[in-house]
Amino acid sequence: MHYTTNYSSPLGSILLASDGESIVGAWLAGQKHHGGALKDEAVRKDDLPVFTRARNWLDRYFNGDKPAVAALPLAPVGGEFRQTVWNILRETPYGKTLAYGDIARTIAAKTGKERVSAQAVGGAVGHNPISIIIPCHRVVGANGSLTGYAGGIDKKIQLLKHEGVATSRFFVPLKGTAL
Repeated sequence: MHYTTNYSSPLGSILLASDGESIVGAWLAGQKHHGGALKDEAVRKDDLPVFTRARNWLDRYFNGDKPAVAALPLAPVGGEFRQTVWNILRETPYGKTLAYGDIARTIAAKTGKERVSAQAVGGAVGHNPISIIIPCHRVVGANGSLTGYAGGIDKKIQLLKHEGVATSRFFVPLKGTAL
């Protein structure tokens, strides 16, 4: 059984989803893969304690605080590779960005593999079901391109600026996954 509620953010409505104990989803309105973690019909339950915690976390975030990702119980649904990528995202500090290739190299080093595909990392980042809280918006192309944010490139830029990232060094590609 899954439960949902809505959170009104400066970026628009965010659908929060829970299994009753942990957050399993947070999607911006219109985001790709919206509600993807919800395999069955969800019941709206605004007063669930984990939703109160998530709303407080998001309030703090949008008010300029830097709440720890670990402050919320998170249970994103995904395979081992995606979980590995999402765990790396959780460790990415506020105000910092990293490239898909950086994540691939980190995974290769941790697993003893010679190489991990940056494109596979991109797929995992793009399917992150807990937007903003698991900060996939902090991932950029190695060349500085702002690619791959399922919530929309405009929202990615807003989130990076909100976190104090100097976005002038980045660019929006003319074609690709960001558009």
